[in-house]
Amino acid sequence: MPTTTKQVFHPSLRYRDARAAISFLERAFGFETKAAYEGDDGTLMHVEMTFRDGMVMFGAVREDSDYGKIAPPTGSASIYVVIDDPDALHDRAVAAGADVAMPLTDQDYGSRDFAVRDPEGNLWSFGTYDPWAA
Repeated sequence: MPTTTKQVFHPSLRYRDARAAISFLERAFGFETKAAYEGDDGTLMHVEMTFRDGMVMFGAVREDSDYGKIAPPTGSASIYVVIDDPDALHDRAVAAGADVAMPLTDQDYGSRDFAVRDPEGNLWSFGTYDPWAA
């Protein structure tokens, strides 16, 4: 019987402005919204966005929630994403206003990488190094 590989790790972020995060992730990187759930007051409580075979989840900061009491500070995440064409994605991210933290760089281990910060400070690194292929 064939098996399907499912991701088991899904980065989970918090944003002060979850709607702006959706817009940025779509424009800068090409993420697509899989699901977005609002609370009674219109606050985005939970968002699922995909990029290739990966997914990130996030919601608005709610300090009074159980998770909000234990969550790391907003803007403190660092995520690495494997891509085939870092040059094109770098140009797209810059055109969308991403804050470049590390320009396109050829690493000594063979990867071509760059890193940008989203509007709330999370670090998004993109590169050709694929730990599964190594």
